[in-house]
Parts: sequence; structure tokens; C-alpha cells
Amino acid sequence: MSRRPVEIPPMDAHNARLVQNVHPPDWTNPTPSGRYNLVVIGAGTAGLVCAAGAAGLGAKVALIERHLMGGDCLVTGCVPSKTLLHAARVAADLRKARGTEVAFTGDVNVDFTEVMTRVRAVRGAISQHDSAERFRKLGVDVFLGHAKFDSANTLDVEGTKLQFHRAVIASGARASVPRIPGLAECGYLTNETVFNLTHLPPRMLVIGGGPIGCELAQAFQRLGSAVTLVEAGPQILPREDADAATIVEDALRRDGVRIVYEATVERIEKGDAGSIAQVTGAAAQRAVESDAVLVCTGRVPNVEELGLDAAGVEFDPRSGVVVNDHLRTTNPRIFAAGDVCMQHKFTHAADAAARIVIQNALFGFLPKKRASALTIPWCTYTDPEVAHVGLNERDAQRRNIDIDTIRVEMKQIDRAITDDETAGLLKVHLARGSDRIAGATLVARGAGDIISELTVAMTNNIGLGKLANVIHPYPTRAEIVKRAADQYNRTRITPRVRRILEWILARQRK
Repeated sequence: MSRRPVEIPPMDAHNARLVQNVHPPDWTNPTPSGRYNLVVIGAGTAGLVCAAGAAGLGAKVALIERHLMGGDCLVTGCVPSKTLLHAARVAADLRKARGTEVAFTGDVNVDFTEVMTRVRAVRGAISQHDSAERFRKLGVDVFLGHAKFDSANTLDVEGTKLQFHRAVIASGARASVPRIPGLAECGYLTNETVFNLTHLPPRMLVIGGGPIGCELAQAFQRLGSAVTLVEAGPQILPREDADAATIVEDALRRDGVRIVYEATVERIEKGDAGSIAQVTGAAAQRAVESDAVLVCTGRVPNVEELGLDAAGVEFDPRSGVVVNDHLRTTNPRIFAAGDVCMQHKFTHAADAAARIVIQNALFGFLPKKRASALTIPWCTYTDPEVAHVGLNERDAQRRNIDIDTIRVEMKQIDRAITDDETAGLLKVHLARGSDRIAGATLVARGAGDIISELTVAMTNNIGLGKLANVIHPYPTRAEIVKRAADQYNRTRITPRVRRILEWILARQRK
């Protein structure tokens, strides 16, 4: 069957390269022969890892994608957003350097059109890693089109029936859009469309203060927009430690972002120039004028039109496909991985889940891997970044888990002082009375890179005290981990232990 060509505005050479790689207009779906060991629905991170991993082990694999291979991470998430954030950080650093020992005068002029051209160029270059041709060469049968189950062990792709021994649902998630009167009529952006911009909105309203909302609010403010962020709760980054969220809030406000807490957008109307949002909050009702509205209010799983009922797969429109701890659905032949079924909607979480699925789906004679055994860190890429793993204080209190907390301020770290980046902290939460790490939160530039040291320790049951023996290069921000370990070890020197040590040292002096 002929497929409708995929276009992403603006359809320049970079986006044409992207489409040519991940949804080639001239692609011909293969002719299936016999039953597949594994059929994968969705070519985002989870689907790509499942397909490549299974094919590499000798399985006969079919991979189906109805839109663009690479999924959210490549097209509308990690790759374009971090490229945009890089440009915004450069602009902010230049402004910060003005008036210091670096001889720099004048304004920092951002060419937003060029910024977005680079976003598209980077995305187009990276897209070859997720290309249909690359996966064909890996031995995967790549089908472009819509997949729909028609029985417990078969599905249809654009009129072609595929039989499978096992299947994986990795159809991902999409932006959730609230029902705000006037929103659709006035127009809005989500993470799925904001990277199509070619001109900077002079004024931007961001609805939602989660990770995506905070990252993009700060980035667009730094690039020249006047940004107002509306958050329904009492803090931005509601899943994060309150102290960490406060540090990020201070950074956003310093950049010029206007934040309105405990507020909702009641309706949006067209104004003489742009749109006018009526915002009702705990403090007062106000009108916010903007040239663009960016909706960042969560994500919902893609479970519609997949024929899940025909396959005997239970699902919920809000939480997604129902899976057990082995990522198996209510149909024992079918598994799921990634944003369509997981609470943690991160690329690295989808990657880890896919590796579980490969073993559990194809090699049943091996011990079953459990999703609950995963230690999943995450990072919000504001400046400074917030990286997190395990429990925070609020989580521990909710679960009635007793913890001890080690806290180190970034202003105590020499490298932070030399770089004039002292806003930040590390909290390491330990199981009460031990050095077993229950969780940690780090706020710092580059926090997402540093948190892996604590994730390794948690995954391998290495106590915080032992990290004091790890030699860290000086001066680095990562020394904050060693500082926390030293601080813990000092708590082991109780008054009784100190008296014993003093007695031993006194005898040495005689």
C-alpha cells in the first residue's frame, strides 16, 4: 500500500535528511516468510533496543513504525532539546562573563533562526543511528506503517499479516494537552512541535513546571523570549527535593522567568497581538499576554488503535499497558517496554526495560529479570541540573522508611568556587544507622554526569563510606561525592570511639 509522505516543518535539507533516514519515502516493506521470533511495535528507544538486541542474538525480528524511527528521543525530545539548551547556556555564559575579568562588552545577540537550524542539523546527523537502512543491515525486517493486532499471536501492517512467537508493545507516549477553553482555537505548542519554530516568540506562556516546562522556559528566556511559567502546585519540579527545586527556581528567576504558583489557566482568548490567558491563582487572577503558548503538562501512552482488545492485552488510557514485574502483559505472548507502560518515561529507562524484555521474552529457560530491580536515575537539564536516584526525603516519609541524610553544599567545593558556580548541593540519604545509600539528589552544572557514581554504588550495594576511598581528580565538582563520604565516616567517630583513640594516641606519646 502507498503511504502518505512524512513532512516536518520546515522541510529544509536537514529535516529532509531526517525523514530520509527514519521514514524513507521510497521504502518498500519486506515480504514476511514464516513466524517471527519477535515482532516489535514502535521504533523509539525501547523498540530499537529490543529489535537490535534480539537480532544480534540470532532472532528473526520485525520492527514496525508508523511515523519516525528514533521516536521521542531523537525527534521531539532528548536530541533537539539538549541542542537548544546548549545554545541557551552559551548565551547565558556570555552574559555572565560581561563585567568580569573577561574583556567583553556590548549585547549578546542571539540569532534564533540559526539556533534552530543547528537543532535540525544535529538531529538530522544523529538520525542515521536510528535509520531504517541501518536496522535492515542488522538483519531486522523494518515495516513502515500502522500495526494492529487481530489475534493473540498475529497482527496486521498495512494489509500484511505477521505471525509471531513473541511481541513487544513499545509504542511510546505523546504530549498530554489539558482541556482549556480557547486553547485549540488560539494555537499552542508542545514538545512535539516547539522544535519546528524558526522565529523566536517575543513572549511565551509555559503551562506546567515539570522537567520539560522548566528546561524550555529557561532556554527560551535565555534566547530572548519573555517567559511566564504557570505551575498548578506550590513548587516547580514537584517530584524533586524541595531544596533542589528552590535552587532551580532561583536560577530561573535570575534569568528573568516569571513564575506563577498554585495557578491554573482558565481560558485563552485571541488578543490584538497574540493571545491572552486568564490565569487564576492563590494570590489573584491575572491576564497573561503571549505570542506562543507551550503546553508541558505530562504525557499519555499511545494505546489507541493497536487492537489490544483483540490480543487480550489489558490497558488503561492514562497509565498505559498493564504489565507485571517481568514486563509481560495479560497476553503471555506479548510484552511491553518504555513510555507505553512505565512510570519513568526516560530514554535510559526504556533502554533498560528493553534489555529485560529480550531475555524474558526469548529465553524463558533463563532466570526472569525484574523491572523492580532496576535502579533508575534521572536528570532535569536546567542550569544548574537536578540529578536524582532512589528515594528523597518525601519518598522515605511516605513509605515510613527511616533515613539519615548527609548534606554538602556546592559552595564547599573548590571547583565550584573557581568556576563561580556555587549554587547547588548534594543530599545522600542513608538507611538509618548504616551507610547503605537509599537515594540521592544533586544540584550542580553537570549533575547528570556525576550522579552515575552514586547509581553504581546503589546498584552494587557499595556503602557511602567506601566511596571515601575512591580517588577523585582535583579540582572537580565530582569531589562533592567524596566530601559526603568523608562526612559520613566522621559520624562513625562516636564520643566513646574518640576516647579510645585518644587513649591509644596518648600512650604513643609516652
